[in-house]
Amino acid sequence: MFGWFAFFMYLCDMNQMLTILTQREMFLLVIGALTYMALFVVTWQNSRRKVLSLQERLDKVRAMQEVADIEANQQKIEELEKLIQKLGSENSLLRLELEEKKAKLDYANTMARIESEKRERAEGDIFRSDVYLRIQRLAAEGRSMSDEDWQQLAMLVDSVYTGFSEKLYSLYKLTTYDYHVCLLVKIHILPKDIALLTVHSKESVSTSRSRLYQKVFGKKGSAKDWDDFLLSI
Repeated sequence: MFGWFAFFMYLCDMNQMLTILTQREMFLLVIGALTYMALFVVTWQNSRRKVLSLQERLDKVRAMQEVADIEANQQKIEELEKLIQKLGSENSLLRLELEEKKAKLDYANTMARIESEKRERAEGDIFRSDVYLRIQRLAAEGRSMSDEDWQQLAMLVDSVYTGFSEKLYSLYKLTTYDYHVCLLVKIHILPKDIALLTVHSKESVSTSRSRLYQKVFGKKGSAKDWDDFLLSI
C-alpha cells in the first residue's frame, strides 16, 4: 500500500514539474516572439528611414545639377514658333498659351547662357587668384596647407560657386578631411597634389572620394564619379 502511495505522489510531483516547465517554455516562447516582432519593427523602420533619406539626398542632387538643356529647349522653341505661325489669328487662347511656353523656354535658355558664362569667368578668376597660386606653390614644394589656407580656399570656392559648402553638408556629414578633399577637387587640383596638401596617401584620397559617392548616392562608384558630381554643382 505504501509503495503505491509513494508512486502516486511521485507521479503528481512529475506532473507538477511538467506543468511548471511547460509554463516556463510558454513564457520564453512569448518573450522570444515579442522580441522578434520588436526587432522586425525596428529593422523595418530603420530600413524605411534609410530609403527616405536616400531619396531625399537624390532629390537634392537632381536639384543641384538641374541646368537648362539649351539645345533641347531651342528645338522646342522652333516647334512652338511653327505652331504659332500656323495658327495665325485663329484660336487666340491657344496661341497665347503657346507664346507663354515659348517665352518661358527663351527665359530658361537666357539664364542658362548667363550662368554658363558666369561660371567660365569665375573659374578663370579662381585660377588667377592668389589663393590658387599659393596652393599650387605649396603642392610643388610638397608642403601642406595651413588652417588659414583652408579658410581662404573655402571662401573663394563659395564666392564663385554659390552655396557649394552648404550643398555638400546638406547631403552628408563630412569630416574636415573629406571637406578639404572636395574643395581641392572643385578647383581641379590633381589627386597626387591633394595627397600632399592634406598629408594623406593617394590611396586615402581615392578612398575618401569613392566612399563619399557611395554614401550620397547609395551605390558603389569610383573616385572619378564623385569628382564629376562635384564639378557639376
